[in-house]
Amino acid sequence: MTKWVLKSFLGVFLLGAAALAYTPVTMPNGSTLAWKMVNGVKEYRLTVEEFEHEFTPGFKAKVWGYNGQTPGPTIEAVEGDHIRILVTNKLPEATAVHWHGVFLPNGMDGVQGLTQTGIGPGETFAYTFTLKQHGTFMYHSHGDEMTQMGMGTMGFFIVHPKKEPYKINRDFAIFLNEWSIAPGTAKPNPNVMTDFNTFTFNSRVFPGTDPLIVKKGDRVRIRFGNVGQESHPIHIHGHAFRVVATDGGDVPASAQYPDTTVVVFPGQTRDVEFIANAPGDWPLHCHRRHHPMNAMGHEVPNMLGVNQGGTEEKIQKLVPDYMAMGETGMHEMSEMSDHMEGPDNTVPMMAGEGPFGAIGMGGMFTIVKVRETLKSYNEDPGWYPHPKGTVSELVSPVKK
Repeated sequence: MTKWVLKSFLGVFLLGAAALAYTPVTMPNGSTLAWKMVNGVKEYRLTVEEFEHEFTPGFKAKVWGYNGQTPGPTIEAVEGDHIRILVTNKLPEATAVHWHGVFLPNGMDGVQGLTQTGIGPGETFAYTFTLKQHGTFMYHSHGDEMTQMGMGTMGFFIVHPKKEPYKINRDFAIFLNEWSIAPGTAKPNPNVMTDFNTFTFNSRVFPGTDPLIVKKGDRVRIRFGNVGQESHPIHIHGHAFRVVATDGGDVPASAQYPDTTVVVFPGQTRDVEFIANAPGDWPLHCHRRHHPMNAMGHEVPNMLGVNQGGTEEKIQKLVPDYMAMGETGMHEMSEMSDHMEGPDNTVPMMAGEGPFGAIGMGGMFTIVKVRETLKSYNEDPGWYPHPKGTVSELVSPVKK
């Protein structure tokens, strides 16, 4: 009998938690791929195609990905599973799918022209193999990589061990990527090599990134993947973690050490774990200075400290909506974002409102919300209610 198993990114699934030997992965702003049993084989289906993707409300683009998503839905399986993945190509050119880091027969490795014939437009190929290891892996195009991966063809392939050595309460997966999408346009430019302007967690930019919701005392795992062009030092506030695994395997406990930032280079995955012992709203972000920002022009002149008095008024006679910016810094852009009208299909460089005003961040930025009590992991608990006397406050007014 064929039996479907469908798990959403919120961890709700039809069989119930007791049927699984692992904690299902939660992919913020994403989902997990359905599978069915066919004669003892776990069967998955992927369709690679073009579709419209929303990076954050007000900002969309035509991208390429799997099953209408970029990154594609997470494939979850268990070490020892015999699996079959049926891939249908709806792109205008041939493709292949590489199972990055997975040990399998050479003819299933998914390299167009080397280990297989390319999957032509309209064709479906089957990849069938047995999983011989566990860990955090990826899948992505391995034909015309510059274009296809540059347009979004990537996803997680997560293989759980037959028996978890210890309980993980919350297991998250975040794909890191960068894009070049000129303001006012509607398609990424895959020809760009270095000058990217859009940086994403699971192909979303802040304030469109879902928070990571955990309960105080939870053991939290976050899996990061990167098949982009740039390295990303991912930093967490309020906690220290240990890198417990790479795409090459588990890191022995004797080799682990505490840190608050992990660098994920192109072609790598990194699993970090920590105990959520500090309630609050804690940032999780890339620490490259331009990466926690949204689309921006990199040819803006440096106006720091430049007195623009009188200039704005003169230019406004020719361009009524013009506003002088950058005299004291760029945070003013986040404060003016509600009043600034930019090109169609773009968002401010810094956006998002917090409980104390403009957060002034964008791009690779999200929030880990740690709470002492929770109604549900699937429900945003809102902003953290700080205990009295635990928030910094003004003690000396500005002298004029």
